[in-house]
Amino acid sequence: MPMQALVAPLLAMPRVAKRALALLLDSSFCVLTIWLAYCFRLNEWTVLTGVQWLPVFVSLCMALPIFIVMGMYRAIFRYANMAAFITVLKAIAIYGVAFMTIFTALSVPGVPRTVGILQPFLLLIAIGLSRLSIRYWLGDAYQRILHKNMLAKVLIYGAGTAGRQLAGALINSAELNVVGYLDDDPRLKGGVMGGLPIYDPSDLPVLAESLGVHNVLLALPSASRQRRNEILEHIRKARVNVRTLPDLTALAQGRIAVSDIRELEIEDLLGREAVAPRQDLLDKSMRNKVVMVTGAGGSIGGELCRQILRTGPSSLILIDQNEFALYNIHAELQKLAELYKHENMQIVPILCSVRDQDRMEHVMQSWRPQTLYHAAAYKHVPLVEHNAVEGIKNNVMGTLVAARAANKCGVSNFVLISTDKAVRPTNVMGASKRLAEMVLQALAAESAIDRTRTNFSMVRFGNVLGSSGSVVPLFRQQIKDGGPVTLTHPDITRYFMTISEASQLVIQAGAMAEGGDVFLLDMGEPVRIADLARKMVELSGLAVRDEDNPEGDIELSVTGLRPGEKLFEELLIGDNPETTEHPRIMKAREDFLSWPELSRRLNALNAVLDRNDMIAARATLAELVSGYSSTGEVSDLAFTGAEPVRVPQTIQSTL
Repeated sequence: MPMQALVAPLLAMPRVAKRALALLLDSSFCVLTIWLAYCFRLNEWTVLTGVQWLPVFVSLCMALPIFIVMGMYRAIFRYANMAAFITVLKAIAIYGVAFMTIFTALSVPGVPRTVGILQPFLLLIAIGLSRLSIRYWLGDAYQRILHKNMLAKVLIYGAGTAGRQLAGALINSAELNVVGYLDDDPRLKGGVMGGLPIYDPSDLPVLAESLGVHNVLLALPSASRQRRNEILEHIRKARVNVRTLPDLTALAQGRIAVSDIRELEIEDLLGREAVAPRQDLLDKSMRNKVVMVTGAGGSIGGELCRQILRTGPSSLILIDQNEFALYNIHAELQKLAELYKHENMQIVPILCSVRDQDRMEHVMQSWRPQTLYHAAAYKHVPLVEHNAVEGIKNNVMGTLVAARAANKCGVSNFVLISTDKAVRPTNVMGASKRLAEMVLQALAAESAIDRTRTNFSMVRFGNVLGSSGSVVPLFRQQIKDGGPVTLTHPDITRYFMTISEASQLVIQAGAMAEGGDVFLLDMGEPVRIADLARKMVELSGLAVRDEDNPEGDIELSVTGLRPGEKLFEELLIGDNPETTEHPRIMKAREDFLSWPELSRRLNALNAVLDRNDMIAARATLAELVSGYSSTGEVSDLAFTGAEPVRVPQTIQSTL
């Protein structure tokens, strides 16, 4: 840094000033080399007096004009090459001949003849070395500065410990060049820290223009989500790309690296604070117990497994029919077990379809799980809509098989992962999940009569961030590709929650279950997807192209609602939610059919499914699920050919 601070002003000098400096330097060499020539000749350090100054005057009068005429000062020293050194050699050769003629061949009284010979050689060495030194010193420094100026310029928001550590980590970055801090602390504004100025965040739009800054790094790991959201709202006006540090982990370990910087996630935009989980509820159904998770390789099932592992069960049984997904989650959990020092914990990956009753019963009889989280389901609305038979088989019959096996094998707690799309569903996925809820409600009522041990419950929530099919990574990729960002409807809204918070709440809700409970997670306020897309575009340093800004970068394109898609999602069928001991968990009282009646109808549905009769299956689903209304013609892709099979345009529940 000190060397760069010295070199930068030199490189920034005007060309005329640089030439004047070079002339002054060469003049000094003329004087110095004549003095050295006298010292070498007299074999002692001497002080020039009288006529001894004559060679100095002659040298300056002869050398400088010759150097100028020969073009020695037209060359850029930091780019000096062999041609430049040959020019220096020629110029000094001409000068040397003239100088030796005067002081050696003709001679001047009081000036030793050897001075006329020594001085030109000394001057050649001095000027040659000076050009060589400048070539490597300024040339390398210039390349470093040029490279630094070509890097993306960034401002760090937050001049605290995390900000300082981040700036230190970026000093030698090959990607980013930190040009200052932003901080709203009035005591810091206008100051300098580590050689970097501290700016007022309100000046960001002007700074982005004047400094050429296109990136802002949020170094506020301890700030609340609400505060971060306020900052992001302010930054949006500046048209800069915003990235952030994930959490306090790296800071606690005393290290922050460039690799810790990540893109903004949607949780950074929601401004909703997560509630710390209650450890007693987390421990109740899991600590030192055998826990099973179906659909363990999925996004929600996988996060459930991570949360469960931290609590410390004796065994964790992973059920999934996807070999690759099961392999991945098993490998990850083994590493986590080592990290948390759960050396004695058994993590058991089992390839199994939840629709295989014999295998499910065999696994449960072998491992005797005490708590089971049923996350296995097909959940992608358009895909299930076009594969209705398979979707109903997996979501309804798979739940029925898993629940019966759990009841038969004495599983204490069975928790179904449900969805807000089960409320007044407009698609097969939502209707199938509501029917799965009804299966558990009916079985719970039967269990209360028969006094069997399995406690059935279900937890209903909306979209989780980071799950497969999430809109956030899709929008991010579309922005990177230059757009357009696709929306199915300009007014569509969705509930959002982080996948870790949702998983923790699922575990806590299951621990409070008494039998047949339908738990609802408090998802906060619904988010308008168009507003989310606009935020993501603007916080990527781009502008939305619309009627108000036809020169914008990214267009928001409306493609139309997909088959079975709703504008607004709900969490409650009725209007009677009950509070629980947890502030983010509510309980609903939903109507359902008694088990004898439901069992009879499920048998009829299963017969229809075995025939792969999609039309009859959807019609039966509509009879069973209250509020199910399917609009629009949808074909089952398994039967699509020259004459695609289509369902009636409208199927309405008759229950």
